[in-house]
Amino acid sequence: MVDVAAADDETAFAFHAALAALWATTGVERTTRYPGQSGVRLRCYFDLRQPLAGPGRTAGP
Repeated sequence: MVDVAAADDETAFAFHAALAALWATTGVERTTRYPGQSGVRLRCYFDLRQPLAGPGRTAGP
């Protein structure tokens, strides 16, 4: 599980996209805002044992 704290939605989603390009991850659709706190929060789950297969890479255990 990864909890992301970011200044805005765009930054939180960009961070998620960068990690999701490397590892199997859950999708994210929205961020959370807490009253009285600046910024946004995003929670997603990664399977670090399952890298994505891509050009020049193979998925494996």
